[in-house]
Amino acid sequence: MVDRSFADPSLAALYDSLNPWGPCDDFYAGLVRDASTVLDVGCGTGRLLARARATGHRGRLVGIDPAAAMLVQARRRAPGVEWVLGDLRSQVWHGEFELVVMTGHAFQALVAEEDVRQTLRAVRDALRAGGRFVFETRNPAARAWEGWGPEHIRECADAEGSVAWMWQQVTRPVLGDRVTFTETYEGVRWNGPRVSTTTLRFLDRHGIERFLAEAGLTVVEQYGDWGRGPMTAASPEIITVAGRR
Repeated sequence: MVDRSFADPSLAALYDSLNPWGPCDDFYAGLVRDASTVLDVGCGTGRLLARARATGHRGRLVGIDPAAAMLVQARRRAPGVEWVLGDLRSQVWHGEFELVVMTGHAFQALVAEEDVRQTLRAVRDALRAGGRFVFETRNPAARAWEGWGPEHIRECADAEGSVAWMWQQVTRPVLGDRVTFTETYEGVRWNGPRVSTTTLRFLDRHGIERFLAEAGLTVVEQYGDWGRGPMTAASPEIITVAGRR
């Protein structure tokens, strides 16, 4: 469940370069390592589950994503993982997973109320008794979007070394907990820039807890950073570990 722009194969090829492996990936990798069955919702290029398989995980690993171009990348790197095209509204699992994760702020792409509710109900259904759902959102109090703009250009490259540049810019007034912005890409292979528009939802911890409770999920732990520090007003993240009731 990544940004819609990554439905474009040429942009999907840039994803890992734009988002190199970091502390967030280490955090999730440890959870995946210790779970026998894992569902990665919005798996993108599949590097989390591919890393788990490459480092010895022998349980069931399933990644689901609505962007076919991202799954092309995933299938190339780990053909032994189950890769599913779609989202949790198009697939049904019942009590099959010890761990469900949504990484890369994928949860924030659920903007409409009913999308959040349907996804969380599907997550609960997919979890076995005692299972855990782990995901993160940007803490709205940290106002990350105020640091986005064309002065913050990120350089990236695909596997063939073709270089591109990307920047984000908020294009409309922030409406409640919804932030709409553009991502602009310029690359040496393209005749002109490619621009996509995305809206993300910045729920606070109380909003998160409310939606989880409606779906029959309970917050077990919450952290404010990838070192498992406590949640504060200045924390960059709201990292939530939830369980089935």
